Amino acid sequence: MGKFENNLSKGSVPKKLIMFSLPFLISNIIQTLYSVADMVIVGQFAGTLSMSGVNIGSQVTFLITNLVLGLSVGATVLIGQYMGADDRKALKETIGTLFTTLFILAIVLTALVHFLKVPLLKLIKTPEDSFSEAFNYVFITNLGTIFIFGYNALSAVMRGMGDSRNPLIFVAIACVLNIVLDVVLVAGFNMGATGAAIATVFSQAVSMILCMTYLGRNNFIFDFKLSSFKINKKRLKLLLKIGVPTSIQNVATSASFLFLTALVNTTGGAIASAAVGAVGKLNGFAILPAVAMSSSVSAMSAQNLGAGEEKRASQTMFYGMAIGGTISILAFIFIRLFPELCMSAFGNDAEMIKNGVVYLKAFSFDYVIVPWLFCLNGLFIGAGHTTFSLINNAMSSILIRIPAAYVFGVSLGGGLFGVGLGAPCASFAALLVAIWFYLSGKWKKMTIIDVRKQG
Repeated sequence: MGKFENNLSKGSVPKKLIMFSLPFLISNIIQTLYSVADMVIVGQFAGTLSMSGVNIGSQVTFLITNLVLGLSVGATVLIGQYMGADDRKALKETIGTLFTTLFILAIVLTALVHFLKVPLLKLIKTPEDSFSEAFNYVFITNLGTIFIFGYNALSAVMRGMGDSRNPLIFVAIACVLNIVLDVVLVAGFNMGATGAAIATVFSQAVSMILCMTYLGRNNFIFDFKLSSFKINKKRLKLLLKIGVPTSIQNVATSASFLFLTALVNTTGGAIASAAVGAVGKLNGFAILPAVAMSSSVSAMSAQNLGAGEEKRASQTMFYGMAIGGTISILAFIFIRLFPELCMSAFGNDAEMIKNGVVYLKAFSFDYVIVPWLFCLNGLFIGAGHTTFSLINNAMSSILIRIPAAYVFGVSLGGGLFGVGLGAPCASFAALLVAIWFYLSGKWKKMTIIDVRKQG
């Protein structure tokens, strides 16, 4: 077994899960600091309009990023299953296919977003007084799409091989650099959203380059030579089969939040937009344990299912629920007790803080639901059931989150509190369907055996 490989199908389930998920959780926390640092420093030194610009611009950027995250999840699952089955040839072909596909996709999307950024910003009703800030943020972060794709692809590959430590080291270095650049460009040179975007892109580029350099020098299974960048049709078909549903699901979720952003922009203007953006960063932190557990359950269950250890895969999910749920509930209690304190970190604008507290009190109910939903999805994805996760989560986003936010927020006059209720309503509906799918036993029918028949 190589230096970057870690067999997750043997040993104590809770110990393996904790040891694997902890670096990933810390990595996620650090990665989230990218956007939080942008928002906090922009809020403190550049004001509400720049905050609104960063919030709206990052929503558009995240929509694009979610495309690569789906394929990265597919890669983690396939690599984990091939690791469990000890299929080295398929492992190398999958990695080469992933890198090549994402490189091409990054170039295409960069060109596409360049021409569509203004229509997109207008579509979500970006307030005129913060339009230029949002435009600058999207323009600059779009130029760094290839770095975002590259880092996520490399991290997904290493997680699939059981390595969650090295991605943590590289993103930690990049985060420190990001914060330093934020202070210099936003606070020092008063560059607002533009400075925040430059800091983010440059830091992600450094993270990707460090990762590639380290792997290339340590006998990684993929050598990064030009001749190795090939697309294997069989591996591509499997990557798309597992990854595309996840990408569509992520894009549907992002689109639903873009709708909420447009709703807030229309009814509340730049101040409400800034408040919702600040809450979004807090939400990112609050659900990080659930996200880390979901991804860890996915990688670990993929290896276990590949090795024929169905019971261990299921146990992994339950331990993930217990750990992620405990931490998320503590975050929920803290935020419910001290909402003003949490909001004040993003600036001292009294109206922004007031709006944020109202929205946060409704949205925070989502924190106590997502650990259970995310860990169930982690198991399903590890088993290859990304299509089910797509249908369940996309439908809840489109059929529950958007209508609920509009009904509670606009039709019933609930304002930001009503809009905030859309997220927990959608998560609860998706959780009920996921529980049914698990109890039905249908998730057991698609494992590594099926994948290998196609590979």
